[in-house]
Amino acid sequence: MVDRATGKIAHHIFRDLPDYLRASDVLVLNDTRVIPARLRGRKGTGGQVEVLLLRPLGAAAPEQRGGRTGPAAVEITRHEIWEALVRPGRRLRTGMPLIFPGNSRAVVGDRTAEGTRAIIFESDRSVLEILREAGEMPLPPYITELLAEAESYQTVYARREGAVAAPTAGLHFTPGLLASTEALGVRVVTLTLHIGLGTFRAVQAEEIRRHRMDPEYFEISAAAAAAINAARRAGGRVVVVGTSAVRALESAVDEDGRVCARCAWTDLFVTPGHRFRATDALVTNFHLPRTTLLILVSAFAGRDLILRAYREAVEARYRFYSFGDAMLLL
Repeated sequence: MVDRATGKIAHHIFRDLPDYLRASDVLVLNDTRVIPARLRGRKGTGGQVEVLLLRPLGAAAPEQRGGRTGPAAVEITRHEIWEALVRPGRRLRTGMPLIFPGNSRAVVGDRTAEGTRAIIFESDRSVLEILREAGEMPLPPYITELLAEAESYQTVYARREGAVAAPTAGLHFTPGLLASTEALGVRVVTLTLHIGLGTFRAVQAEEIRRHRMDPEYFEISAAAAAAINAARRAGGRVVVVGTSAVRALESAVDEDGRVCARCAWTDLFVTPGHRFRATDALVTNFHLPRTTLLILVSAFAGRDLILRAYREAVEARYRFYSFGDAMLLL
């Protein structure tokens, strides 16, 4: 636990979190669910190909095939377009066909401004259906072994498919811990922000404000916004789990501090000097240097205090990154 007002740092087990919460607080969780976004297949000319889908770019009109009349005689082919990282990227020319397990087919599209590729799927099934059948979990590169149980890379409250990385601060929660939190009178609400790989991209610019975030889709329901605003009016705190949920809230709050129901894309990059209008406390993991995540927590708690907390964490041999330990910033 790090107290921003006093600079005090204390060490606890995560199950002690309810000790720092009040009945008037609201706990905000990101209920995004990681999709098995990695597909392995082959090129139409032979040779292996690996595609990591990042986000949908759109869909073309369905194409009807078949010479006979009547709905049973016509095959409907969807054309879904996804942004993706591909390997081997330099050998994939625009228009090249790709074949994935289950005979699912796609075509390589143009390069995007970010250097990724558009992949156009041609199937009578949705891409999410294809991924559920043949996709692999897109684990961070420092996790070199397959997980014995894929659900261990999902939060216990993951509901809405769309992320390519987990909101890892939420991995610490169990159903029992959430139940004990609610038993205190704390309101638990969810929002959705589908996390993309851009969140974890290293900041290369010397001036951090020149760094550009990839847009990520988020949704905040009217019920969630009302619960958050009611807690604030009653003197409670908005305790946010994870930097992704912070970005969603800070993208949907007005100048008076009211969170608005919203479905939108956000490229908000929270840097020092940001005025946090919807976040009073934050649960977050320990992050890599030169990442937007570390910059966000430094903006929230101050660089010097965060660096001191990180030094103590290193001395205490805390674990960092996705399956690492967490801290509560009050």
